[in-house]
Amino acid sequence: MVYGPGEGYSLPGRHGSFWMETTAGVPHPPLSGNIETDVAVVGGGIAGITTAFLLKQAGYAVALIEAGRLSAGVTGHTTAKLTALHRLIYADLIDQFGSDLAQQYADANQTAVEQVASLIREYEIPCDFIRRPAYTYAESPDSRESVAAEADAARSLGLPAAFVEEVPLPGRTYGAVRFTDQAQFHPVKYLLSLASLIPGDGSRIYENTRAVEVRDEKGALCEVRTENGTVTARSVVLATHYPFYDSPGFYYARMEPSYSYVLGVRLDEPFPDGMFINAESPAHSWRSQPAGDGELVLVGGMEHRTGEDVDTREHYRALERYARTIYPLRSVDYRWSTEDYITNDGVPYIGPLADGHENVYIATGFRKWGMTNGTVAGLIITDMIRGRENPWSEVYAPGRFKPVASARRFLVHNIEVAEKFIGGAISRPSGEIRDVRPGEGRIMMVEGEKTGVYRDREGRVRAVNPTCTHMGCIAAWNSAEETWDCPCHGSRYDASGKVIHGPAVKDLAPRGAREE
Repeated sequence: MVYGPGEGYSLPGRHGSFWMETTAGVPHPPLSGNIETDVAVVGGGIAGITTAFLLKQAGYAVALIEAGRLSAGVTGHTTAKLTALHRLIYADLIDQFGSDLAQQYADANQTAVEQVASLIREYEIPCDFIRRPAYTYAESPDSRESVAAEADAARSLGLPAAFVEEVPLPGRTYGAVRFTDQAQFHPVKYLLSLASLIPGDGSRIYENTRAVEVRDEKGALCEVRTENGTVTARSVVLATHYPFYDSPGFYYARMEPSYSYVLGVRLDEPFPDGMFINAESPAHSWRSQPAGDGELVLVGGMEHRTGEDVDTREHYRALERYARTIYPLRSVDYRWSTEDYITNDGVPYIGPLADGHENVYIATGFRKWGMTNGTVAGLIITDMIRGRENPWSEVYAPGRFKPVASARRFLVHNIEVAEKFIGGAISRPSGEIRDVRPGEGRIMMVEGEKTGVYRDREGRVRAVNPTCTHMGCIAAWNSAEETWDCPCHGSRYDASGKVIHGPAVKDLAPRGAREE
């Protein structure tokens, strides 16, 4: 008998990203041997592809390296809102960073919307690009004042913002900040089209090539060592969502991983004109998408820290229950999840990795707004490699630290990480291997060793050492995705222990485990 994720536990929709299931990219070969180039870009999502494309246009030879398939990671699991309205951020930026740096963030993200629109026009990219207003709305009267303050702050920075009383969603709302002339698109169609323009004139793309080490000794060329060979370059861009080469900048102490969920649903009525997200927690996000024979509506949210000791399947269920309180759903067609990183002060890190590592650049911590911030990363890093000043580099500088903006979050995050380092205690009785059901994973003591035990849908047992190979935290079982997830820094492994998401670059070690 074949079981679904967790015996007897049904989940809404079929498991898979709409973006990935409606595209068929042209495959690129893996790296084979050693090569030299001007710039090595590691990571094939929106930040990496945009950076590689812009550098190629500027005359550089680029090697773009991706551990799996282009756009199949975080970018392939986004909700793909192309907007400078990032929930509630501008009032906080003005308060904690000052108006000048808040202006940089506002200008950068509004420019990113227009940059994507311009590339789509210039290269005639068919990616379902549609102009839409974006809303952050109050679901409770307690949030109304914050939403109104956000509208005032955004408008003071020259953004196309207004406070509106009416929100074109069913159900009671209490006003919203509305940005006009924002956009939505199909991110994978867009990026695969951009990627197709990169190869040639010395530039190359390599898929299924995992980078495992960076060497950047002062005065020497940089080296990116992969499982298949070494790339030597004058500059390296780490666009891997989380920089696997992070110790020079201690990014593991300055960001936290966050997990969230998406359902693709069908309605019996047209979806209103707009993209929507609430101001409260948990997040509730809405947007529509043309889908061949009609309209798919993407509802997302239910975020939590990666690797929390919870039954993650319940988050899909909770999201479906919430969606049904707003609309009668005709069907739930898709479900997928995604992981994002949030910096201590809420602004991404884009720029040189650290002092003494000026030829290695990072782009990370997009705070769930990667469509614009990933584009911003490409613009900033391209300018830096070209030796040009960029008007937004200060607010995104990785070396910044704003005590007022980030000290509390920095302390809370690192206290939580320290707790995970200290033994990774098993929070519930672990039972025996025979108790593990098909489709289920548990951490238990086996012959005196902490062991991650998974029983597949055919009843076979797989066992791993659950110690994350990045920095030694204990991975937790993700029941919805059937993966081992690190609660400290967000590394993820499949049920057999193979790395599917960094910063880890090594698989979990296998364990011997037998049923008595």
